[in-house]
This record gives sequence, C-alpha cells and structure tokens, in this order.
Amino acid sequence: MMNGKRVVVVMPAYNAAKTLKRTYDAVMAQGVVDHVIVVDDASQDETVALARELPNTTVHVHEQNRGYGGNQKTCYRLALEDGADIIIMVHPDYQYTPKLIPAMASMIASGLYECVLGSRILGGGALRGGMPWWKYVSNRALTFVENLFLGAKLSEYHTGYRAFSRDLLKRLPFRRNSDDFVFDNEMLAQIHWEGVFIAEVSCPTRYFPEASSINFRRSVRYGFGCLRVAVTYRVARMRLGFAPQAERLP
Repeated sequence: MMNGKRVVVVMPAYNAAKTLKRTYDAVMAQGVVDHVIVVDDASQDETVALARELPNTTVHVHEQNRGYGGNQKTCYRLALEDGADIIIMVHPDYQYTPKLIPAMASMIASGLYECVLGSRILGGGALRGGMPWWKYVSNRALTFVENLFLGAKLSEYHTGYRAFSRDLLKRLPFRRNSDDFVFDNEMLAQIHWEGVFIAEVSCPTRYFPEASSINFRRSVRYGFGCLRVAVTYRVARMRLGFAPQAERLP
C-alpha cells in the first residue's frame, strides 16, 4: 500500500526463468507492493513453473505468443480487475532496478502525476550500464524526433519501466494498440494526447546476457513504427485528415 492505495506490479514475461525470482524478491523487498501479476507469453523455459511458486502472485499464461504489446494488454486488464490503484510494469529480466518502485508509486499516490517513467537516459547511466552504442544513438535520435512531433520533452520513449494510475489506464484505449513493441510508443502518444504530464525518474540499468533485448532487425522495424506513431499524432493534431491508426488516439 502507498497512502492507502493498492500497488500492483505487472511483469510481462517471456523466457525469464533465469531472472524472474531475483526480480520478484527485489520487488517485494521494497515493502509497498500488494500483489504481483506475471503474464507469460508462451515461454519455452521454466518461467511458468517458477512463477507459480512465488507467494502473493497471480500467474496468467498465454497458450500462444501474443507479442510484447499483447502481453501488456493482458497485464493491465488483470491489474484493473484486481483492484489496483497504482500499476507498475517491471520487466522480469532484472534490467531495471525495483528499488525505484516506492518513489514511482509515491509520485502517483500523491496525486501529482498519473504516469511516471524510469528513464535510462536521465543521469547518463545508459552507457555505463552497458547499453550498446547503436541502441543509445538510436534511442536519442528517435526521442528527438518524437519530442518534435508530439511537442513533448521526454528524455526517452523506450523504457520498459512505467507506473500508471488506475484512472489513467481506464481512460486510455490501449487495447486498440499494436501487439508488438511499438505498443509502448502508442501508449505514450495516447497519454500525451490526453494532456497528461509524464514524469520521469533517473533509473540505472543493467545489460547482461540474461536481460531481454530485441535484435537489430526488429529494432529497425520498431524504429520505423515509432516514427509512424509520431507522424500519425502530428497529422491528427493538425486535423489534416485521416491518418493511419489515428483511431488509436483517444
């Protein structure tokens, strides 16, 4: 609990057996999390078996892989059904430190913010944490373009560490979004469209073999998807006519 509000952590999991328990232990050590929801996206390892051994955890299994965005849709739906007031997404690969959970939850519980991102770029910790240089350069370039088109000033759009208020998630049409990785960008565009200020906290990260990552080819596809979202947003804002996927904006 945080200020009387129920805090639920959701973990979109795929082949996370090597790091799931370590992440879970760090999450629960923060002392503010009421419940954990693990959604497994048809993993090929022992993720599900390990998740079912974790106390105070709901495990939901996709029989077929639905993609990163499809996984998150299930995460948020289950969190809302669970009565969560504050929903925090933490990747179970231990790349993002769970030690920021109390701070992120507090920022939402205070009523000051409805969305908080854990930024790898603020504080300059991305490269120190092992982010590949080509990912760092791509991150900065995409973020610049997205800020330009959305009229925002975020340090990055690509972090997987996010906290939301219940009311915000209920307002967003996130179920219409892509089932792929670009889901994250579509969601931030929807939040910005709502006029909601997106807060950020500096988040140290770790890059190691067990940490999840997408390959270069999928990264390129993701990059073009982010640019499409940014252009769609700007065209819709300028009311220049129909823009592809503009119906995904509120």
